[in-house]
Amino acid sequence: MIPERFAPVLADVAPLARAFDAAGHRLYLVGGVVRDLLLGDDRPVDYDFTTDAPPDRIEEILGSFEGTEALWTQGKRFGTIGAKVRVGEGDDSRVVDHEITTHRAEAYVPDSRKPEVSFATDIEADLSRRDFTINAMALSLPDARLVDPFGGTADLAAKVLRTPLSASVSFSDDPLRMLRAARFLTRHDLKPDDELVEAVEQMGDRIAIVSPERIRDELNRLVVLDDPSPGLWFLADTGLSEHFLPELSAMRLEQDPIHHHKDVLAHTIAVVRKTSPDLVLRLAALFHDIGKPDTRDFGPKGVTFHHHEVVGARMTRKRMKELKYPNEIRDDVSQLVFLHLRFHGYGDDAWTDAAVRRYVRDAGPLLDKLNELTRCDCTTRNRRKAEMLARRMDALEERIEHLREQEAIDAIRPDLDGQQVMDLLDVPPGPVVGQALRMLLEARMEEGPLDEEEARRRVLAWWAERPS
Repeated sequence: MIPERFAPVLADVAPLARAFDAAGHRLYLVGGVVRDLLLGDDRPVDYDFTTDAPPDRIEEILGSFEGTEALWTQGKRFGTIGAKVRVGEGDDSRVVDHEITTHRAEAYVPDSRKPEVSFATDIEADLSRRDFTINAMALSLPDARLVDPFGGTADLAAKVLRTPLSASVSFSDDPLRMLRAARFLTRHDLKPDDELVEAVEQMGDRIAIVSPERIRDELNRLVVLDDPSPGLWFLADTGLSEHFLPELSAMRLEQDPIHHHKDVLAHTIAVVRKTSPDLVLRLAALFHDIGKPDTRDFGPKGVTFHHHEVVGARMTRKRMKELKYPNEIRDDVSQLVFLHLRFHGYGDDAWTDAAVRRYVRDAGPLLDKLNELTRCDCTTRNRRKAEMLARRMDALEERIEHLREQEAIDAIRPDLDGQQVMDLLDVPPGPVVGQALRMLLEARMEEGPLDEEEARRRVLAWWAERPS
């Protein structure tokens, strides 16, 4: 019996299903759409289908379907045809992305990053090659019959994550599924079955054949979930992270083995959980202490991690480059890692206004993210210490706002520009102009805004004092 909440979706897809039926082919709504409908999630924003029709036939049926507004065939060699299709009627109509794929099986061969694709005519054969049982369900259309040969509905109810075939076969077909397991168990609050865990532990090195871009994108999807903790622990506990993010496993060391303070990994995952689900911020939280293992030292006062933010920023940039992150994201995350300790010490020795200006300048557009990372970096169970750090951050943010009211603190720059300096000194473009601007910027940091007359006087005085 199909639940009543399926009715709007079935109404959306019924006309296209009838078109396939008239052409002598079966159409099935498949995968995550069916899973989410069973879980009671909102109406999908796009639809995925599978069919026994070959790719050329799919293209032909979609091309002649009256609701089709656009068609794309970039995935045709893998059996997928995409389209924008208008669904619904009148004022309630809308355009929804559709992807229709011929029943298929795909498997990676050793040392290859590209799947070998073969097409099938049986829905159960298609479902057997999908990643997990909760995604290996389909709705036969237009009769709305649930096809669930591998017990996906039962696994949803029992909160178990399993593969349709043996886990070793599934992960051999596409090793990225091992990383996807971390996301699905996190998103849907599932527990992996023992066979799945054992396969990941034994086959983790096979993820090396997957492109860095696919690994990166899957990691991104995990870290922006509401609470990525279960998935991150899964990656560390199974050893999978050692094959694409070895720094995660390396953080599994006690910060202070004498006093048994929580290990760096537990602290890191706690910080990730506390931050807002913003990709740059979450990645910065994930990487912020990766320099600690390489900088841990023991002295008279206990364990230290001197300059771990400097080492960590360099390690972050290297790892993110290997995972093919865009330059802008790589730069932002590395900068947050580099700056994440800058706040500490505020309140012990009062910061001057110049120190606050430098903090704002160095953070730039990342200021709000840096402040949030700094707040979330406090995971101590010592309530008094946590409250003290929160008060200090409150005080710093109040000072930043106070300076913003007085001056353009978020866009600090010299009080003259390069052309004004060249005109004043009658010099051409060159190093001396940059030196003068740096002098003015330092004065701006220390003293706040200078009026133009004073800025000109400072430049002339600096010029006169320069060695000839």
